[in-house]
Amino acid sequence: MILKTKLAGRVYEFRSVQEVLAKANELKSGDVLAGLAAASDSERVVAKEVLSNLLMSDLRNSPAVPYESDDVTRMDHDGVDRATYDRVKNWTVGEFREWLLSYDATEEAIQSLRKGLTAEMIAGVTKLMSNMDLVYAASKMRVESTCDTTAGRRGTFSTRLQPK
Repeated sequence: MILKTKLAGRVYEFRSVQEVLAKANELKSGDVLAGLAAASDSERVVAKEVLSNLLMSDLRNSPAVPYESDDVTRMDHDGVDRATYDRVKNWTVGEFREWLLSYDATEEAIQSLRKGLTAEMIAGVTKLMSNMDLVYAASKMRVESTCDTTAGRRGTFSTRLQPK
């Protein structure tokens, strides 16, 4: 796993996958206050480059919170379907992004991969995607929710009003 690269004559090196994930994130004031944000736009671009070349297995093997100390991480990792994971473990995060945006990634194809992914894998690919990429990929999945009204049905405009 390579956690460094060179941009404009400067070598950028990251200590961990968690640092790459944090610095590849778009700029947010909370990340700045917590000391997690990239120091510059260049560092953010480099972190995205490094992230795009990591294997999906690198993300699974480097959970954001250690497996031994967190029940949610254990549940997430223990719930991974091994056969499905084996299909994607050698993809780079960049290849996974490209697949999600391709015509091959139908609703059924995406559904078939869901059980083989961990939270870190999903978070990693979203950090490489623009807002339009996210909208396009999400539009491939149908998620209906019904309470008093139904939201999410294809071809239907629906909203949710929340009084203050």
